[in-house]
Amino acid sequence: MSSTPHVIHQAQARELLGQIDVPSILRKLFRDLATGQAVQPAQQLVEFPQAAGDFINYLGVLAEDGVYGVKTSPYIVREQGPLVTAWTLLMSMQTGQPLLLCDAAELTTARTAATTALAVDALAPLSARRLAIIGSGKVAQAHLHYVKGFRDWQRISVFSPSLANASTDTIAQLKGLDPRVVIASSCETAVEDADVILLCTSSAGPVLDPARLTKPALITSISTNAPRAHEVPPQRLNTMQVFCDYRRTTPGSAGEMLIAAEQYGWDPRAVAGDLPELLSEQVQRPTYDSPVFFRSIGLGLEDIALANALWRQL
Repeated sequence: MSSTPHVIHQAQARELLGQIDVPSILRKLFRDLATGQAVQPAQQLVEFPQAAGDFINYLGVLAEDGVYGVKTSPYIVREQGPLVTAWTLLMSMQTGQPLLLCDAAELTTARTAATTALAVDALAPLSARRLAIIGSGKVAQAHLHYVKGFRDWQRISVFSPSLANASTDTIAQLKGLDPRVVIASSCETAVEDADVILLCTSSAGPVLDPARLTKPALITSISTNAPRAHEVPPQRLNTMQVFCDYRRTTPGSAGEMLIAAEQYGWDPRAVAGDLPELLSEQVQRPTYDSPVFFRSIGLGLEDIALANALWRQL
C-alpha cells in the first residue's frame, strides 16, 4: 500500500464530520477504554525555549480498529495573541504506515462538545430542564448542537461578554441554532435555577463560582491549553462531586485539579468516576445534594477515533 497518507484540511473535515454519528463513535471509544481495547497515555507537554509557547501531544491506540495515532497541538506565543493549531496523524497497526493526516480544528471542536454531551447524558438528572451555556463561539455552539437532544430542555440560556456588542446577525444566528435559546444579560442570570451549566470559554481563570449557585447543578468544564487554565475556583473541588473524562490522565493535567491538590488539600482519588466507568455502568449517577463537576481535558483517543471514522468514510 502507499505510504502517503490522505490529507484532510479543515473544510473537508467539517463536511465529513457532518456524515458520521460523533457521540456514538465516542461512546464506543470510552466503553473500549473500560474493557482494555483502547490505550490512552497521559498528555505530553513540551515547552518551547525562551517562553515562546509549547506543544501538547495526545496519543492513543484503538486495538479493535487496528489503528493508533497522535494529535499534536502547539500554543505559539505572538504579539498579536497566541496561535493554537492542531493536526492528527492516524497510523495502521498492521502495516505501520500512515493512513491519514487531518487538520484537527474541526475534530477538536466536535469531540470536545460531543464528550461533554455524553457526560450530560450520564450525569444530569433525567428531569433536567434548564440548560445554561457560558460562551458563544464555535465550541459553545457545538456543545449546543450535541447536547440539545439529550434532555427535554425547556429553556437554554446563553451568555458571553462578547454578545453585549454583537451584531443582530450574530444574535439571530445563535437563536437560530435552537428555538429555546435565550440570550442572557449576565452570567448570573444565565445560570439562575439552571440544572446543567456548560462552561465553553477560553478563559485561563475562573468564570463561575459554584458556591454562588441557587441550587446544585451539573457543571461541565473544558478550559483551554493555557498553562493551568481553569474555569472554576480550584478550592471548590472540595465541595463538589467530581467526575472527569479519564481518571488516569485528567487529574495530572487539569489546571484546577493540579492547583486544588497542591494548595487546598484535594485528593485526586476523590474523583467519583470517569466516562469509561459511567458509560459501562460501573459507577452510579451522582446525587445532587451538592454541585456536580465534570472536567474534560480532551483525549488523544477522541481525535484518533474521529480521524479513523473520517478515513473509513473516505
